[in-house]
Amino acid sequence: MISYPSRHCTVELQALPSRIGQVRRIVSAQLRYWHLDPLIDRASLGVTELLSNVHRHAQPDKTCTVEIELLLDRLTVSVRDGDPRMPVIDEAEPLATCGRGLAMVAAMSESWGVRPDGESGKVVWFTLPTSAPVVTSPSLRSRRTVQEKPARRFAEVGVSTDGLRPDHAPARSAVAG
Repeated sequence: MISYPSRHCTVELQALPSRIGQVRRIVSAQLRYWHLDPLIDRASLGVTELLSNVHRHAQPDKTCTVEIELLLDRLTVSVRDGDPRMPVIDEAEPLATCGRGLAMVAAMSESWGVRPDGESGKVVWFTLPTSAPVVTSPSLRSRRTVQEKPARRFAEVGVSTDGLRPDHAPARSAVAG
């Protein structure tokens, strides 16, 4: 029988905005060390959302523990805090600037949940699969042919067939740096 070792990392912190960014970097570095680079974005997003909930809602203090654990083909990320109140997923209003965090965690993870932790606390967790899902290629009969167009450089814009308006121009990124 082959035994696979468990990989585990724990960080204790105050869920303050500056600490949340530090934990995100720690999680990213740990996943790189474990050669799980494809999971970094989703794990960082999930841990940020869970820590933001602790920052916003946990009482009496913001002390919490983040754990990431790799077992065989599954990464589990959990956040333990000292507030026994269980989180509630509400439907966010369309223009609301908050209230979508747990729904986002649910959408991007394989599974998620919450469990009581002793008399005064809870653990909110989510899992991510470490192996890529198997994608079967479509049969040759169901493939559509795609007409190839030459790629345009960033500044090139063509003219539409009606000659009045410019053809589609590539989008620019609004993200700095």
